Amino acid sequence: MPQTTPFHDRLIALNQTGIWKHWSGYLVAPRYQYSETDEYYAIRNAVALLDTSPLFKYVIQGEDAQPFLEKVLARDINECQINEAQYTCWCNEEGFVLQDGVILHVDKNEYWLTAAEPTLKYFRKQAEAGAFSKLEIEDISEAYGILALQGPHALDVLQALDVEVANMPYFGVTRTHLKGMPVVLSRTGFTGDLGYEIWTAAGDALSLWDSVMAAGQNYNITPMGTTALKMARVEAGLLLLDVDFSSARFAWVDAQRETPCELGWSWMFRRLAKDERNFIGRNAIETQLKNKTQRWTTVGLEIDWHDYERVHLEAGIMPPKHGVYCESTMSIYRRGDVEWDYVGYATSFLYSSLLRRPIAIAKLPLDLAKSGTQVDLEIPVIKKPKNVLARVARVPFFNPARKTSRFVND
Repeated sequence: MPQTTPFHDRLIALNQTGIWKHWSGYLVAPRYQYSETDEYYAIRNAVALLDTSPLFKYVIQGEDAQPFLEKVLARDINECQINEAQYTCWCNEEGFVLQDGVILHVDKNEYWLTAAEPTLKYFRKQAEAGAFSKLEIEDISEAYGILALQGPHALDVLQALDVEVANMPYFGVTRTHLKGMPVVLSRTGFTGDLGYEIWTAAGDALSLWDSVMAAGQNYNITPMGTTALKMARVEAGLLLLDVDFSSARFAWVDAQRETPCELGWSWMFRRLAKDERNFIGRNAIETQLKNKTQRWTTVGLEIDWHDYERVHLEAGIMPPKHGVYCESTMSIYRRGDVEWDYVGYATSFLYSSLLRRPIAIAKLPLDLAKSGTQVDLEIPVIKKPKNVLARVARVPFFNPARKTSRFVND
Protein backbone atom coordinates (compact mmCIF):
# COMPACT_ATOMS: atom_id res chain seq x y z
CA MET A 1 0.00 0.00 0.00
CA PRO A 2 1.31 3.49 -0.82
CA GLN A 3 2.09 5.81 2.04
CA THR A 4 0.73 9.31 2.50
CA THR A 5 2.76 12.40 3.33
CA PRO A 6 2.23 14.39 6.54
CA PHE A 7 0.28 16.98 4.50
CA HIS A 8 -2.06 14.48 2.82
CA ASP A 9 -5.15 15.26 4.91
CA ARG A 10 -5.13 18.80 3.52
CA LEU A 11 -4.30 17.75 -0.04
CA ILE A 12 -7.24 15.35 -0.43
CA ALA A 13 -9.81 18.15 -0.34
CA LEU A 14 -7.80 20.23 -2.83
CA ASN A 15 -7.41 17.52 -5.48
CA GLN A 16 -10.25 18.35 -7.87
CA THR A 17 -9.19 15.68 -10.37
CA GLY A 18 -9.03 12.81 -7.89
CA ILE A 19 -5.89 11.60 -9.68
CA TRP A 20 -2.92 10.37 -7.64
CA LYS A 21 0.43 8.96 -8.68
CA HIS A 22 3.26 7.27 -6.81
CA TRP A 23 6.47 9.05 -5.85
CA SER A 24 8.90 6.87 -3.89
CA GLY A 25 6.00 4.92 -2.43
CA TYR A 26 3.93 8.00 -1.53
CA LEU A 27 0.72 9.29 -3.08
CA VAL A 28 1.19 12.63 -4.87
CA ALA A 29 -1.04 14.64 -7.17
CA PRO A 30 0.20 15.34 -10.70
CA ARG A 31 -2.15 18.32 -10.58
CA TYR A 32 -4.88 19.61 -8.28
CA GLN A 33 -6.83 21.56 -10.88
CA TYR A 34 -8.05 20.29 -14.22
CA SER A 35 -5.44 22.41 -15.99
CA GLU A 36 -1.83 22.31 -14.88
CA THR A 37 -1.30 25.64 -16.68
CA ASP A 38 -2.85 27.59 -13.78
CA GLU A 39 -0.49 25.88 -11.36
CA TYR A 40 2.46 26.56 -13.64
CA TYR A 41 1.66 30.27 -13.89
CA ALA A 42 1.33 30.47 -10.11
CA ILE A 43 5.05 29.60 -10.01
CA ARG A 44 5.94 32.34 -12.48
CA ASN A 45 3.44 35.08 -11.54
CA ALA A 46 2.33 34.58 -7.94
CA VAL A 47 3.33 31.82 -5.51
CA ALA A 48 2.86 28.04 -5.58
CA LEU A 49 3.07 25.47 -2.80
CA LEU A 50 4.28 21.91 -3.38
CA ASP A 51 4.57 18.94 -1.04
CA THR A 52 8.03 17.42 -1.64
CA SER A 53 7.95 15.13 1.38
CA PRO A 54 8.53 11.92 -0.66
CA LEU A 55 12.19 12.91 -1.05
CA PHE A 56 14.51 10.77 1.03
CA LYS A 57 15.98 12.78 3.90
CA TYR A 58 19.10 12.12 5.92
CA VAL A 59 20.94 13.76 8.81
CA ILE A 60 24.71 13.27 8.68
CA GLN A 61 26.41 14.47 11.85
CA GLY A 62 29.39 14.02 14.14
CA GLU A 63 33.06 14.96 14.13
CA ASP A 64 33.62 12.79 11.06
CA ALA A 65 30.70 14.26 9.09
CA GLN A 66 32.80 16.66 7.06
CA PRO A 67 35.65 14.19 6.30
CA PHE A 68 33.04 11.62 5.31
CA LEU A 69 31.28 14.02 2.93
CA GLU A 70 34.65 15.09 1.49
CA LYS A 71 35.13 11.46 0.51
CA VAL A 72 31.64 10.59 -0.69
CA LEU A 73 30.44 13.73 -2.49
CA ALA A 74 31.92 14.79 -5.82
CA ARG A 75 31.51 18.51 -5.14
CA ASP A 76 33.72 20.00 -2.42
CA ILE A 77 31.70 20.15 0.80
CA ASN A 78 34.28 22.54 2.27
CA GLU A 79 32.77 25.27 0.09
CA CYS A 80 29.43 24.82 1.88
CA GLN A 81 29.64 26.82 5.09
CA ILE A 82 27.24 26.73 8.04
CA ASN A 83 23.86 28.21 6.98
CA GLU A 84 24.52 27.37 3.34
CA ALA A 85 23.14 24.71 0.98
CA GLN A 86 24.83 23.05 -1.97
CA TYR A 87 23.63 21.17 -5.03
CA THR A 88 25.87 18.14 -5.40
CA CYS A 89 26.19 14.58 -6.66
CA TRP A 90 27.96 11.36 -5.72
CA CYS A 91 29.67 8.94 -8.08
CA ASN A 92 31.15 5.47 -8.27
CA GLU A 93 34.86 4.79 -8.70
CA GLU A 94 34.54 5.02 -12.50
CA GLY A 95 33.23 8.58 -12.19
CA PHE A 96 29.65 7.75 -13.17
CA VAL A 97 26.88 9.54 -11.28
CA LEU A 98 24.92 7.53 -8.74
CA GLN A 99 22.61 10.34 -7.63
CA ASP A 100 22.29 14.07 -7.16
CA GLY A 101 20.84 15.97 -4.22
CA VAL A 102 20.87 19.10 -2.10
CA ILE A 103 22.81 19.19 1.16
CA LEU A 104 22.15 21.72 3.94
CA HIS A 105 24.89 22.68 6.40
CA VAL A 106 22.62 23.50 9.33
CA ASP A 107 25.16 23.53 12.18
CA LYS A 108 28.69 22.59 13.11
CA ASN A 109 29.24 18.95 12.14
CA GLU A 110 25.59 18.63 11.10
CA TYR A 111 24.29 18.26 7.54
CA TRP A 112 20.82 17.47 6.16
CA LEU A 113 20.55 15.88 2.73
CA THR A 114 17.74 15.16 0.27
CA ALA A 115 17.91 12.46 -2.40
CA ALA A 116 15.43 11.11 -4.94
CA GLU A 117 16.29 7.46 -4.26
CA PRO A 118 17.24 5.63 -1.04
CA THR A 119 20.93 5.95 -0.28
CA LEU A 120 21.22 5.14 3.43
CA LYS A 121 22.73 1.69 2.90
CA TYR A 122 25.31 3.07 0.45
CA PHE A 123 26.35 5.90 2.77
CA ARG A 124 26.68 3.59 5.75
CA LYS A 125 28.72 1.13 3.70
CA GLN A 126 31.10 3.92 2.71
CA ALA A 127 31.30 5.11 6.31
CA GLU A 128 32.21 1.62 7.48
CA ALA A 129 34.80 1.18 4.73
CA GLY A 130 36.42 4.50 5.60
CA ALA A 131 36.45 3.83 9.34
CA PHE A 132 34.54 7.01 10.13
CA SER A 133 33.78 6.09 13.74
CA LYS A 134 32.57 9.51 14.91
CA LEU A 135 29.70 9.66 12.48
CA GLU A 136 25.95 9.18 12.63
CA ILE A 137 23.77 8.82 9.54
CA GLU A 138 20.05 8.88 10.31
CA ASP A 139 17.12 8.42 7.97
CA ILE A 140 14.51 11.07 8.85
CA SER A 141 12.38 10.57 5.75
CA GLU A 142 9.20 9.75 7.68
CA ALA A 143 9.88 12.11 10.57
CA TYR A 144 9.85 15.28 8.45
CA GLY A 145 7.75 16.84 5.74
CA ILE A 146 8.94 19.45 3.26
CA LEU A 147 6.99 22.23 1.58
CA ALA A 148 8.39 24.06 -1.44
CA LEU A 149 7.15 27.67 -1.60
CA GLN A 150 8.00 28.91 -5.10
CA GLY A 151 7.33 32.06 -7.09
CA PRO A 152 7.85 35.84 -7.08
CA HIS A 153 5.73 36.31 -3.95
CA ALA A 154 7.35 33.52 -1.92
CA LEU A 155 9.24 36.01 0.24
CA ASP A 156 6.07 38.06 0.80
CA VAL A 157 4.31 34.99 2.19
CA LEU A 158 7.15 34.23 4.58
CA GLN A 159 7.23 37.82 5.76
CA ALA A 160 3.48 37.66 6.36
CA LEU A 161 4.32 34.82 8.73
CA ASP A 162 6.85 37.06 10.53
CA VAL A 163 9.76 34.95 9.33
CA GLU A 164 12.84 37.18 9.00
CA VAL A 165 14.50 35.84 5.86
CA ALA A 166 14.80 38.95 3.69
CA ASN A 167 18.58 38.86 4.06
CA MET A 168 18.88 35.15 3.24
CA PRO A 169 21.09 34.64 0.18
CA TYR A 170 20.43 32.21 -2.64
CA PHE A 171 21.10 28.70 -1.30
CA GLY A 172 21.08 30.07 2.24
CA VAL A 173 19.85 28.00 5.21
CA THR A 174 18.52 28.90 8.64
CA ARG A 175 16.87 27.32 11.64
CA THR A 176 13.90 29.42 12.64
CA HIS A 177 10.31 29.27 13.90
CA LEU A 178 7.12 29.63 11.91
CA LYS A 179 4.07 30.38 14.05
CA GLY A 180 5.94 28.84 16.98
CA MET A 181 6.89 25.70 15.07
CA PRO A 182 10.62 24.94 14.67
CA VAL A 183 11.58 24.60 11.00
CA VAL A 184 14.65 24.44 8.81
CA LEU A 185 14.31 26.89 5.95
CA SER A 186 16.43 27.01 2.80
CA ARG A 187 16.31 29.32 -0.18
CA THR A 188 16.23 26.49 -2.69
CA GLY A 189 13.82 24.82 -5.10
CA PHE A 190 13.38 22.93 -8.37
CA THR A 191 11.55 25.61 -10.37
CA GLY A 192 14.32 28.04 -11.34
CA ASP A 193 12.43 30.87 -9.64
CA LEU A 194 12.51 32.65 -6.31
CA GLY A 195 11.78 29.89 -3.84
CA TYR A 196 12.14 28.45 -0.37
CA GLU A 197 11.83 24.97 1.10
CA ILE A 198 10.50 24.43 4.62
CA TRP A 199 11.38 21.32 6.64
CA THR A 200 8.98 20.59 9.49
CA ALA A 201 8.41 17.76 11.95
CA ALA A 202 5.61 15.49 10.71
CA GLY A 203 3.48 16.33 13.73
CA ASP A 204 3.49 20.03 12.83
CA ALA A 205 2.81 19.50 9.12
CA LEU A 206 -0.91 20.28 9.03
CA SER A 207 -0.53 23.39 11.18
CA LEU A 208 2.31 24.55 8.95
CA TRP A 209 0.23 24.00 5.81
CA ASP A 210 -2.69 25.98 7.26
CA SER A 211 -0.41 28.85 8.29
CA VAL A 212 1.31 29.11 4.92
CA MET A 213 -1.96 28.92 2.98
CA ALA A 214 -3.54 31.60 5.18
CA ALA A 215 -0.51 33.88 4.78
CA GLY A 216 -0.61 33.41 1.02
CA GLN A 217 -4.27 34.30 0.45
CA ASN A 218 -3.43 37.86 -0.59
CA TYR A 219 -0.85 36.59 -3.06
CA ASN A 220 -3.02 34.04 -4.88
CA ILE A 221 -1.17 31.09 -3.36
CA THR A 222 -1.87 27.93 -5.37
CA PRO A 223 -1.11 24.30 -4.49
CA MET A 224 0.72 22.74 -7.39
CA GLY A 225 1.26 19.17 -8.51
CA THR A 226 4.29 17.48 -9.96
CA THR A 227 3.43 18.23 -13.61
CA ALA A 228 3.70 22.01 -13.16
CA LEU A 229 6.94 21.47 -11.26
CA LYS A 230 8.39 19.44 -14.14
CA MET A 231 7.37 22.06 -16.68
CA ALA A 232 9.13 24.76 -14.67
CA ARG A 233 12.28 22.69 -14.14
CA VAL A 234 12.76 22.23 -17.92
CA GLU A 235 12.73 26.01 -18.35
CA ALA A 236 15.28 26.15 -15.53
CA GLY A 237 17.47 23.53 -17.22
CA LEU A 238 17.32 21.27 -14.16
CA LEU A 239 17.84 17.55 -14.71
CA LEU A 240 15.49 14.88 -13.39
CA LEU A 241 16.69 11.45 -12.32
CA ASP A 242 15.29 8.59 -14.44
CA VAL A 243 14.33 11.11 -17.13
CA ASP A 244 17.43 13.10 -18.10
CA PHE A 245 19.89 10.63 -16.59
CA SER A 246 19.93 7.29 -14.82
CA SER A 247 21.71 6.13 -11.71
CA ALA A 248 24.89 4.21 -12.52
CA ARG A 249 23.84 1.81 -9.80
CA PHE A 250 21.05 0.34 -11.92
CA ALA A 251 22.68 0.51 -15.36
CA TRP A 252 23.66 -2.58 -17.33
CA VAL A 253 26.24 -0.97 -19.63
CA ASP A 254 28.27 2.24 -19.68
CA ALA A 255 26.06 3.70 -22.41
CA GLN A 256 23.38 4.02 -19.72
CA ARG A 257 25.75 5.72 -17.29
CA GLU A 258 26.90 9.33 -17.33
CA THR A 259 29.62 11.35 -15.66
CA PRO A 260 29.10 14.81 -14.11
CA CYS A 261 30.83 16.37 -17.14
CA GLU A 262 28.43 14.59 -19.50
CA LEU A 263 25.53 15.96 -17.49
CA GLY A 264 26.84 19.51 -17.84
CA TRP A 265 28.13 19.70 -14.27
CA SER A 266 31.78 20.47 -15.01
CA TRP A 267 31.27 23.70 -13.06
CA MET A 268 31.30 21.62 -9.88
CA PHE A 269 35.03 21.06 -10.40
CA ARG A 270 36.27 24.56 -11.24
CA ARG A 271 38.60 24.52 -8.22
CA LEU A 272 39.64 20.90 -8.56
CA ALA A 273 43.31 21.82 -9.06
CA LYS A 274 43.36 23.28 -5.53
CA ASP A 275 41.12 20.56 -4.08
CA GLU A 276 43.13 17.86 -2.29
CA ARG A 277 40.21 15.54 -1.53
CA ASN A 278 40.45 11.94 -2.66
CA PHE A 279 36.72 11.67 -3.33
CA ILE A 280 35.13 8.64 -4.93
CA GLY A 281 35.49 8.87 -8.70
CA ARG A 282 38.10 11.65 -8.63
CA ASN A 283 40.70 9.93 -10.83
CA ALA A 284 38.18 9.22 -13.58
CA ILE A 285 36.64 12.70 -13.46
CA GLU A 286 40.03 14.41 -13.37
CA THR A 287 41.22 12.40 -16.37
CA GLN A 288 38.08 13.22 -18.32
CA LEU A 289 38.42 16.93 -17.59
CA LYS A 290 42.09 16.94 -18.54
CA ASN A 291 41.78 14.93 -21.75
CA LYS A 292 38.27 16.07 -22.74
CA THR A 293 37.21 12.47 -23.26
CA GLN A 294 33.56 12.85 -22.37
CA ARG A 295 31.30 11.17 -24.89
CA TRP A 296 28.69 13.93 -24.96
CA THR A 297 27.36 16.81 -22.92
CA THR A 298 23.89 17.90 -21.85
CA VAL A 299 22.57 21.04 -23.53
CA GLY A 300 19.41 23.01 -24.14
CA LEU A 301 17.60 23.06 -27.47
CA GLU A 302 15.34 25.79 -28.81
CA ILE A 303 13.06 24.41 -31.52
CA ASP A 304 12.42 26.70 -34.46
CA TRP A 305 8.76 27.73 -34.23
CA HIS A 306 8.26 28.14 -37.96
CA ASP A 307 9.57 24.64 -38.67
CA TYR A 308 7.52 23.22 -35.78
CA GLU A 309 4.42 24.88 -37.19
CA ARG A 310 5.19 23.77 -40.73
CA VAL A 311 5.36 20.01 -40.07
CA HIS A 312 2.03 20.11 -38.23
CA LEU A 313 0.23 22.25 -40.80
CA GLU A 314 1.47 19.98 -43.59
CA ALA A 315 -0.16 17.11 -41.73
CA GLY A 316 -3.41 19.05 -41.54
CA ILE A 317 -3.37 19.86 -37.82
CA MET A 318 -2.59 22.90 -35.68
CA PRO A 319 0.77 22.82 -33.85
CA PRO A 320 0.08 21.76 -30.25
CA LYS A 321 0.91 24.19 -27.47
CA HIS A 322 -1.23 23.58 -24.41
CA GLY A 323 0.03 20.87 -22.07
CA VAL A 324 2.91 19.73 -24.29
CA TYR A 325 5.38 18.08 -21.89
CA CYS A 326 7.20 14.90 -22.82
CA GLU A 327 9.61 12.63 -20.94
CA SER A 328 10.76 10.25 -23.66
CA THR A 329 13.71 9.81 -26.00
CA MET A 330 13.58 11.94 -29.16
CA SER A 331 16.34 11.34 -31.69
CA ILE A 332 18.60 14.14 -32.96
CA TYR A 333 20.33 14.15 -36.34
CA ARG A 334 23.17 16.16 -37.80
CA ARG A 335 21.78 18.83 -40.06
CA GLY A 336 23.20 18.55 -43.59
CA ASP A 337 23.13 16.49 -46.76
CA VAL A 338 22.47 13.24 -44.88
CA GLU A 339 18.92 13.36 -43.54
CA TRP A 340 19.25 10.65 -40.89
CA ASP A 341 22.78 11.05 -39.47
CA TYR A 342 22.04 10.21 -35.81
CA VAL A 343 24.10 12.20 -33.27
CA GLY A 344 22.16 12.27 -30.00
CA TYR A 345 18.79 12.52 -28.33
CA ALA A 346 16.51 14.75 -26.27
CA THR A 347 15.22 13.57 -22.90
CA SER A 348 12.70 16.28 -21.94
CA PHE A 349 10.50 18.31 -24.31
CA LEU A 350 8.21 21.21 -23.43
CA TYR A 351 6.20 23.83 -25.21
CA SER A 352 6.90 26.79 -22.91
CA SER A 353 3.88 29.04 -22.86
CA LEU A 354 5.96 31.66 -21.07
CA LEU A 355 8.75 31.67 -23.66
CA ARG A 356 6.30 30.97 -26.52
CA ARG A 357 8.38 28.23 -28.12
CA PRO A 358 9.22 24.54 -27.76
CA ILE A 359 12.38 23.76 -25.80
CA ALA A 360 14.19 20.56 -24.85
CA ILE A 361 17.04 19.10 -22.81
CA ALA A 362 19.35 16.99 -24.96
CA LYS A 363 22.60 15.01 -25.24
CA LEU A 364 25.01 15.96 -28.01
CA PRO A 365 28.66 15.28 -28.87
CA LEU A 366 31.08 18.11 -28.08
CA ASP A 367 31.45 19.22 -31.71
CA LEU A 368 27.73 20.06 -31.82
CA ALA A 369 27.35 21.47 -28.31
CA LYS A 370 28.21 25.11 -29.06
CA SER A 371 25.36 27.59 -28.68
CA GLY A 372 23.64 28.32 -31.97
CA THR A 373 24.57 25.01 -33.62
CA GLN A 374 21.73 23.72 -35.78
CA VAL A 375 20.48 20.13 -35.57
CA ASP A 376 17.35 18.23 -36.56
CA LEU A 377 15.08 17.01 -33.76
CA GLU A 378 12.69 14.17 -34.54
CA ILE A 379 9.18 14.72 -33.21
CA PRO A 380 6.03 12.63 -33.74
CA VAL A 381 3.29 14.19 -35.87
CA ILE A 382 0.20 11.97 -36.11
CA LYS A 383 2.36 8.94 -35.27
CA LYS A 384 4.93 9.75 -37.98
CA PRO A 385 8.51 10.94 -37.31
CA LYS A 386 9.22 14.43 -38.60
CA ASN A 387 12.44 16.42 -38.34
CA VAL A 388 12.33 20.03 -37.19
CA LEU A 389 15.10 22.58 -36.93
CA ALA A 390 16.51 23.09 -33.45
CA ARG A 391 19.37 25.24 -32.15
CA VAL A 392 21.64 24.54 -29.22
CA ALA A 393 20.97 27.03 -26.42
CA ARG A 394 22.47 27.81 -23.06
CA VAL A 395 20.46 26.77 -20.02
CA PRO A 396 18.63 27.92 -18.06
CA PHE A 397 16.14 29.03 -20.68
CA PHE A 398 14.39 31.16 -18.03
CA ASN A 399 16.51 32.79 -15.35
CA PRO A 400 14.77 35.70 -13.56
CA ALA A 401 16.93 38.04 -11.49
CA ARG A 402 14.67 37.49 -8.46
CA LYS A 403 15.88 33.89 -8.20
CA THR A 404 19.26 34.95 -6.86
CA SER A 405 18.70 38.61 -5.87
CA ARG A 406 19.67 39.65 -2.37
CA PHE A 407 16.63 41.16 -0.66
CA VAL A 408 17.60 43.46 2.18
CA ASN A 409 15.30 44.71 4.93
CA ASP A 410 14.80 48.48 4.96
